[in-house]
Amino acid sequence: MEEHIARADAVDGRNAILDRDLVREVKRRKVLHNALEDLKGRIRVYLRVRPMSDKESAAHEMCCERSGQTGVVVKRPDRKPPQDRQHFEFDRVFAGDSSQDSVFADVKALVLSCVDGFNVCIFAYGQSGSGKTYTMAGCSGSIKDAVDLESWTLQPSAGVIPRSCVEIFRMLDERAALNSYEVELSMYELYRDALRDLLAASKTKALLSVKLAQHTKDGLAVVDGGVTKTANTLEELMALLDTGLAQRKVANTNLNTESSRSHLLVSIVLTSTNRRSGKKTRGKLMLVDLAGSERVEKSGVQGDELKEAASINKSLSAIGDVIAALSSKAKHVPYRNHPLTMLMSDSIGGTAKTLMIVNASPSQEHASETANSLTFGSRCKKVKNAPGDEMAAQLKDLRKELDRMKATGAARAFKKGAELPRRKVKR
Repeated sequence: MEEHIARADAVDGRNAILDRDLVREVKRRKVLHNALEDLKGRIRVYLRVRPMSDKESAAHEMCCERSGQTGVVVKRPDRKPPQDRQHFEFDRVFAGDSSQDSVFADVKALVLSCVDGFNVCIFAYGQSGSGKTYTMAGCSGSIKDAVDLESWTLQPSAGVIPRSCVEIFRMLDERAALNSYEVELSMYELYRDALRDLLAASKTKALLSVKLAQHTKDGLAVVDGGVTKTANTLEELMALLDTGLAQRKVANTNLNTESSRSHLLVSIVLTSTNRRSGKKTRGKLMLVDLAGSERVEKSGVQGDELKEAASINKSLSAIGDVIAALSSKAKHVPYRNHPLTMLMSDSIGGTAKTLMIVNASPSQEHASETANSLTFGSRCKKVKNAPGDEMAAQLKDLRKELDRMKATGAARAFKKGAELPRRKVKR
């Protein structure tokens, strides 16, 4: 019996060493991954130009002309030369024939950042009918139907939201031996400046309010009285998303037969707990499908829809004010000016990582609106987030790694071009 106990203790000791080494390597991987993502820019801006419709092709020419991988030229028939051609630069430009999978390719790295414990925001911006909801959710219908829950394969039309959910559970499944995870979902609709909980059983409750991130213990923006649902499986998460999306407000306009008249905010909070040490890490993924910006004379809205348009444009203007403050490195960032910017306050600025997908119409009929959307996206691209505690910790870890290399002589070997010595693993 004593021999078996000794063997078990020896195995447990070796497991503890392996666990320690694995945690150390995972930590290094996180540092390197985060440094790489920050080099790409903490606020990245993609442009996605949707295809021309048959009606548009018959009546209008294209106003967008791609210029390399990252540039686009917008032709403005309402202006005289040389102001009739505006050039814009983005991190990526996706033409009308781009697939949902190609758009999501870079998003995978941001999902990994969320699993690592960072706050990430991915939001779609653009005028009504520019393809925002298709980019974020995919074709109309059930989110759950976009995924084969047996094989976790996606339909080609699946958007960023279902693809992110699959990627989250794929990553968590890979790390299940090291960490346990809790996945929490909340969904809100901001309609005419009123915040509605899409997961609440009753839609007649009093208006909800938002607490700013810096007022909460864990640094997240929270909603007083908001419903949070736990999803233990991918199937549960998809079903909850469908429940919330079914409640979203839409209306018919001249620009879109089923235009989203509200901002959709999907918040997925991941809490990981190391199985041996008990240490917790928390990251938040916010997926936002903004309501369409529009000029009321073109959208043709009236009555309540006119009030909706005014409210939508006001909230989008508030995002512009936040972006302008961050771009100019102002001491005060006006997150409090609107519930939308309060909800996004933990995901734009600071150490958060943000991806904005500007959606645009290619038709000359909408050239001025397209140029306005691209101008706003260009402003966002200029934001440089200030380093915070996470960056300081990363720099400290990198310095420790450099000191270790110097101490072992690895740095000198690397300088001479020699092969770095391999560490021996005790078996």
